[in-house]
Amino acid sequence: MSIDLSTPPVPFSFEVYPPKSDAGVLALHETIRRLAAAGPRFISVTYGAGGSTGGRSLDLLRHILTETSVAPLAHLTCVGNTYAGANALIREFLDAGITGFLALRGDPPAGAEEGEEFLGDLESSAQLVQLIDRVQAERAPYTERPIPGVPGAARVEPRQKVDIAVAAFPNGHPRSRHPREHIDALLAKQAAGATLAITQLFFHADDYLAFAQRSREAGVTIPILPGIMPITSPARLRRVLELTGEDLPSELAIPLEVEPTAEGQRAVGIAHAAGLARDVVAGGAPGVHLYAFNSHDTVLAVLRDAGILTHPLEQEAAR
Repeated sequence: MSIDLSTPPVPFSFEVYPPKSDAGVLALHETIRRLAAAGPRFISVTYGAGGSTGGRSLDLLRHILTETSVAPLAHLTCVGNTYAGANALIREFLDAGITGFLALRGDPPAGAEEGEEFLGDLESSAQLVQLIDRVQAERAPYTERPIPGVPGAARVEPRQKVDIAVAAFPNGHPRSRHPREHIDALLAKQAAGATLAITQLFFHADDYLAFAQRSREAGVTIPILPGIMPITSPARLRRVLELTGEDLPSELAIPLEVEPTAEGQRAVGIAHAAGLARDVVAGGAPGVHLYAFNSHDTVLAVLRDAGILTHPLEQEAAR
């Protein structure tokens, strides 16, 4: 299933992650049902590094594929993967009917020092993009369609191309060595065959809009989806800042800290994320991608408050 970002209304999508235990599976299936009912373009599923099989990620991707009408997008990382292991994993996903991927370099293992070797055979997400495309080409170099009325004859057609998304960093990658390296890296991913970019979270609409403009001027032509994460507690904000290296957004941090109730903090986070979504769409973003934290309530409320969910069925899914 190809991911189409060109048709109205405003396209949106979600990220979920596999539950850590069997007990969380049924709850996540209900979350996916509610997310799918809103009509996203795709739902992406994260995947840990170093695995030899799809495991819980593949189970979840299969569930999205068979139980919803939404395209699933499988995360893959370079960290800890060999060429042989990544090749086998890509084939496993393709054999299951998954034709959308998010190719990531991945984070170094906990405790790893800068400069240590931790990537394995694949040194960049651009290399992973190339590998995904190559595995698909080797697995299905073309398709054959029978010609009606001509027994034994078939029409040979080009193979279906996989969708390959990559990460983008509006405020630069934490390990960038010069100010434009993250844009150069995005150009390399595009040249390798990427069809879509999804940004790391950001806290100001201008961060995304300025980055998208600089990327276009540099030659990036693939869609760049803004990744938006509703931050609904001070603890979550602190954790996100530790992981991403982003600067503290005082306009969000202060209201979260002074709000005494969890429900009030949730309302602050929803309002901030909805404002971001409205502003980036008004500025020309091709859609929005929301990090769902395996819960439908908050991200659907963000889309509703941003005016992106407008159909009655979508509104019902958000309640």
